[in-house]
Amino acid sequence: MDGLTRYVLKQLMVGMIFVTIGLTSVIWLTQSLRFIELIINRGLTVGVFLYMTILLLPNFLSLILPIALFTVVTFIYSKMISDRELLVMRGAGLSQMALAKPALILAMIVVVVGYALNLYLLPESYRKFRELQWDIRYNYSHTLLQEGTFNTVARDVTVYIRKRTSDGQLHGILVHDQRNKAEPVTLIAERGALVEGKGGNRVVMFKGNRQSIDPKTKQMSILYFDRYVFDMGGGKPVSDVRYREAREQSMSELFNLDKKNMNPNDVGKFTIEAHKRIASPIMALGFTMVALAFLISGGFSRRAQNRRNIAAVTVVVMLQGAALGIENSAAKELALIPLIYVNAIAPVILGFFFMLWTPKRKPAQMAEEAFSGGKAA
Repeated sequence: MDGLTRYVLKQLMVGMIFVTIGLTSVIWLTQSLRFIELIINRGLTVGVFLYMTILLLPNFLSLILPIALFTVVTFIYSKMISDRELLVMRGAGLSQMALAKPALILAMIVVVVGYALNLYLLPESYRKFRELQWDIRYNYSHTLLQEGTFNTVARDVTVYIRKRTSDGQLHGILVHDQRNKAEPVTLIAERGALVEGKGGNRVVMFKGNRQSIDPKTKQMSILYFDRYVFDMGGGKPVSDVRYREAREQSMSELFNLDKKNMNPNDVGKFTIEAHKRIASPIMALGFTMVALAFLISGGFSRRAQNRRNIAAVTVVVMLQGAALGIENSAAKELALIPLIYVNAIAPVILGFFFMLWTPKRKPAQMAEEAFSGGKAA
């Protein structure tokens, strides 16, 4: 690798790192706001919250990397055109391929990373995220009843505990149950424990009393107990088998679907997921070729540079929109699956052809580009 290639590649890689971190941070922040409710209402720790959001990062990165790569290639090469660096490199005898080599090296690295994400990290991380989310919703072992706070654990059920020990015991328990509007119940116990089972989640309380008011006589009745089991409810009967989404499935599972035991409407969605994982990393290379085709083909005119940047962005937006439209259509009609690969590969081939195309320019036009600030188109 020559010095010029290393020089441009270094700029591209530094820019790629910063743009990827910036875009990931923005998306991560917007998505993580959805889980704030789990901290407020479920009492989850910040550690569990961060772990959940980190598990979503591979899903974000698979979408961000191609866009970040296109942004960096467009910005760096536009900057080099404005600074006349590419013009000097071409004057030194570098070919179109030599000028494009740094961007192509980085694009191939992004493609490899994209396949690592799509084929392994994405299904594994998303599966763990869904399992954790499932446990938090239906498994009270992940729901920490906060000490000294009135915790709404279910609709019309409020629980207060004075202290929670490291071994799971609850001390100073107060439960207010309003599920029966005509006769709300209040329970007070010295200690207890949370018990989980297939039938639901219960609090086993010891040495306490149960207080209620008779709706007819308006008299309060108190029942003292040594042991009382309170059904917390607040959840639906949960099946032991959790529905697994397409993004959780491995490639072997997606290509060997058990169509007899799944909803026919999901067959197309699961099939498209497999082909999307194969085709989407190629789009990183396609976006790079689009940027290079518009920026380094022909002359390096400053006046035409903005038009070329806008045209490149327009083409990439159209390609991304076409990808989404084709995926939705192919999920309903599997015969359209080849279009997914056409949309990913066509920009690579066409971009490579136009990148190598250099129109003949007159000597006067070349001199004007070099010495007059690039006024010629």
